[in-house]
Amino acid sequence: MHPLVKNLLFTLNPESAHNVAIGAARFAQSVMPRVIDSVYSYAHPRLHMSIFGKQFTNPIGLAAGYDKNAQLITFWRKLGFGFVEVGSITAKRSKGNKRPRAFRLPEDEALINRLGLNNQGAAKIVGRIERQAGIKAFPVGVSLAKSNDPSISNEAAIEDFCISFRLLAPFADYIALNISCPNTAEGKTFEDPNSLDDLLKALAAERNEMSRRLPILVKLSPPLSDNFVLDSLIDELVVVSLAHGVNGFIASNTASDRQNLQTSAEIVKSFGEGGLSGPPIESRSTQLVRYLYQKTKGKLPIIGVGGVNSAETAYAKIRAGASLVQLYTGMVYYGPGIVRDIKQNLVKLLIEDGFSAISKAVGLDA
Repeated sequence: MHPLVKNLLFTLNPESAHNVAIGAARFAQSVMPRVIDSVYSYAHPRLHMSIFGKQFTNPIGLAAGYDKNAQLITFWRKLGFGFVEVGSITAKRSKGNKRPRAFRLPEDEALINRLGLNNQGAAKIVGRIERQAGIKAFPVGVSLAKSNDPSISNEAAIEDFCISFRLLAPFADYIALNISCPNTAEGKTFEDPNSLDDLLKALAAERNEMSRRLPILVKLSPPLSDNFVLDSLIDELVVVSLAHGVNGFIASNTASDRQNLQTSAEIVKSFGEGGLSGPPIESRSTQLVRYLYQKTKGKLPIIGVGGVNSAETAYAKIRAGASLVQLYTGMVYYGPGIVRDIKQNLVKLLIEDGFSAISKAVGLDA
């Protein structure tokens, strides 16, 4: 990102800056898609891979949370991403939590957010995803979450998930279950093994009604420590997920703790609650990728996300066991050129290590 543009955006609060960026991208998508393609495009056969029976031109994806309402699918493809995950989308429209609800930590190149799943709702968004369905070699994942409404609980919460699934699954290349968002009004998630068991059972029944076996992935929270060896809750969630035949995992969501920060404790405390993303959780999310790869014996795809802001951090997750990686916070601090830079430097790393394809590096350090 040009320093002047970054400085201008950083004079705005994070959410306003994000909205400006989304507006500019929507304009560029409709007016000058070829210009975007010519400026940011970079392709290399070493980066091609096949996951879930889908072709990915490269393993770099945009994480859920950036394009909540699926407004910019064409733009992300032109920008050079290998795939995008839109959402999280809920059955009911949500305005999210009270503002301010997003904060920058420049010393850490990190973010804290408690947006609260603000989105236009599944019924409003589905048409945009349907129009983009089937784009060759540009898979679109859809992240689903429970509506941010404390009155929806127990069986109603499962049905809430199923409503979104029925609407959106026919047009998705994969479904990501955001069971771990900490920023809802009631603060409850499906990160309880019994609750997750019930949810996956219901969604399996919904999927069985479809004409294709749509991949379902579960997104987990990061472990509480960089020295992660075994977390009993994470292990239980993985066991339940595998019992229901999930097709992969996403590691990881944002963190609710405040470890590994350079920003002063006083400033961090002033921001209040919310999910921490960016470099401070990079090591933990990579450790979770490694654990999941070992637990599944490398048989299920893992999407690594958390602190990816360079080819080196992306490559570390790939070597730990991630077939694909995603970024979000890196876009905020480095701008759209980060995608091209990561791809170019990934190819250099593959050449240095003697790999003809990025798939050959997956799990080497697991």
